[in-house]
Order: sequence, then C-alpha cells, then structure tokens
Amino acid sequence: MSSVLTFGIAVHDLVFQVDEMPHAPVKHRAIGFAAVGGGTGANAAVTVARLGGRSLLASAIGDDGIGDTILAELEADGVDCRLVHRAPGMVSPVSAVFVDTAGERLVMNYKDPGLPNGMDFVPEDLSGIDAVMADVRWEDGSTALFERAKAHGIPRLLDADRAPVAEATMRHASHVALSAPALRHMSGETDLPVGLRRLAKDCAAELSVTDGAEGVFWLDGDIVRHLPAFAIEAVDTLGAGDVFHGALALALAEGKSGADAYRFASAAAAIKCTHFGGRAGIPNRAAVEALITETAG
Repeated sequence: MSSVLTFGIAVHDLVFQVDEMPHAPVKHRAIGFAAVGGGTGANAAVTVARLGGRSLLASAIGDDGIGDTILAELEADGVDCRLVHRAPGMVSPVSAVFVDTAGERLVMNYKDPGLPNGMDFVPEDLSGIDAVMADVRWEDGSTALFERAKAHGIPRLLDADRAPVAEATMRHASHVALSAPALRHMSGETDLPVGLRRLAKDCAAELSVTDGAEGVFWLDGDIVRHLPAFAIEAVDTLGAGDVFHGALALALAEGKSGADAYRFASAAAAIKCTHFGGRAGIPNRAAVEALITETAG
C-alpha cells in the first residue's frame, strides 16, 4: 500500500444546492443541503484513502466543535490525523458553498488568521512516505515539507489552485498542478499550452493544468500533452480539483507517470462531479478503474 502525506487546509463545508446563484441581498431558498468535510488538503487526503492508499494529513484546525466534526469525519474515512494540530482558542476553517443546477459553485471561506502557518507541524521523519502533496494555504510549511522530501527523493506535488504561489515552493516541487485561472495569472497568457511553456522557463517541475470540461494539459519535456475530460453530466464540481490532486499524488506514489497518472486523476475527479455534496462524491478505486476500462476503447 503506497503512502501519501498531504499538507493543507481542512474545512467544514455547508453546501446549499440552488436553482441559480444568489444575485441580490434578499432571502433565497435552497433545493438541497449537505454538511460535509472539505478543504483542498483534507479532500485530497480523503481521496487517497478511498482510492486504497495510506493517507496522512498535516493541517491546523481550532479546538472548537467545528474542529471536532472535521477530525471525526476524516478519521471515519481512514485518514491518519496524528499530524493535525488543534490550535487553542482558534476557529476552525468553515465555508458556505452554493452549487447551482449546472454544477458550478460559489464558495465563501473563513480561515482564522491566528492559525499557525504550518512550520510547527511539518514532520521531521518521512520514512515510509511514497509521495507528499501540499496546497498553497500555508506556504512556509509547504516549502519546508518539500525541502525535506526532496532530500529523500520523494515525489512532491503542489496543488496550485490559486495565485500567486511562492517561488520557493515551486522550486522544491517535482510536480505542479495548476488551475486554469492560476496559470493564466502566473504566466500572463490566456492560452493554456502557451502558459505552461512560459512558466516552465522559471520552473523545473513537471507542470500541468486542469481546465474543467476541456481536460488536462501537461508538459512532457518540450511537448504539451492533452487528455480530454471524461464525458459526464456534472451535478456538483465542488472539490473536483482536490480529488484530482489527491488521486494524482497517489498515482505518483505508486510509480505512475505521464498519461497513466493524469488519466487516473481525471477519472476520479469526473466521478466526483456526478454526485452532489462535495466530499461525499469522492469515489473508491473500483469505480475509477471501471470508468477507465469502460472508456479505453
């Protein structure tokens, strides 16, 4: 069983399904609701666990009731939470999320500015870890983790879902998976393949970018490869990027590379989008492998 250490934010999501996004300061009525765990790092850690990997999460939450809920849900999914720091007197991260009938979402997140930046809960011992993944919420900690993992030759995946991203964090990553808005912001290019090539001039990591229904692009040396998205009917895209990154981290831990790794991650994210409720839609290994087999021909 391959092991992935994920370093990132854990959140409690209150998800409201609506006919259309709220556009006026009046009362609105939801047509569906779910209270579920969320957060880029935590969702990725749950993805690793559901896909059959050994999953460890390093994060920071408050010592409040919301934190109790976050921790209980993660542990119920098989995530090892021994590196989750409970900060006294702090409010745990929480989000209100609106998802419309097209599956698109609007997120309002609160992260207590008093939560530690991550340096204090970065583990010294990485023995038994096959890959590490970090988001950009605690970049000092992410950089420190990547430095330690690099010294041991461990794959290091950065979830660059928003910009800017610290140059030091990018420098120590072996793989950087960007969102389309983040790549456009960082490269100054609207064309994603062009943006990848431009960013590669200052970054030695393997670069990739996800673009929703357009699929994923990645740099293979000087060549931009493309994998079309799986054909699905999207119900809820909340957490799809997190699932992609968690599955990609596990693929790297298992020794996958190139198209095989990105296909595995894309399939996991596609299945998630067919279910309402954010994390509730993260698939298991059998479902992902079945989708890949079904579409192979």
